[in-house]
Amino acid sequence: MDNIAAARGATRIAIVFHSGYGHTRRQAEAVEAGIHDVAGVEAFLLPVEIVDRHWDDLNSAQAIIFGAPTYMGAASAPFKTFSEATSRTVMAKGYLWKDKLAAGFTNSGARSGDKLATLIQFALFAAQHGMHWINLDLPPSNSSSSGSEADLNRLGFWLGAGAQSNTDEGPETAPPESDLATARHLGKRVAHAALQFARGRDVVSASA
Repeated sequence: MDNIAAARGATRIAIVFHSGYGHTRRQAEAVEAGIHDVAGVEAFLLPVEIVDRHWDDLNSAQAIIFGAPTYMGAASAPFKTFSEATSRTVMAKGYLWKDKLAAGFTNSGARSGDKLATLIQFALFAAQHGMHWINLDLPPSNSSSSGSEADLNRLGFWLGAGAQSNTDEGPETAPPESDLATARHLGKRVAHAALQFARGRDVVSASA
């Protein structure tokens, strides 16, 4: 993956995701775009299908954002396979992700779709690795007569970014722009936090 190689040497954020039909990949790409809006930060997309070739890239990232569709009230099986693999590739080698930043996003066909269960799953996964969770930091919208489907966080999640894709639409048109804009907001928020953490660590190291 060329964008992985290009990111070396910068404050780096990995976006590890699974996408069953392409909708969640669009959400992942929106998160990536939000990261790239912040100077001094690089992002790379990493589908779970090829993660076995890129453990070193994940270990060197300052932040990891997890993404998957919500199927049957939980993250998809390929993402779960990835998360379970980290017990031997990351935890067993000395908690290599400790003190990294983490965040998450998910997509489903229903407006709710029990997506919160998937976001909680991601947050617990990050906690098991000793990571610091970054929330969405957007108030819920579209919750009054003046609200709109075009509002950011129209689905009303706090823990991470949620998206909804109509089951009879392909990834060319779903999820809608408001959900992609919400994903971009999450990417930008994590990028700013990653810079703050990186600079803070430099200050602490210099004064030690």
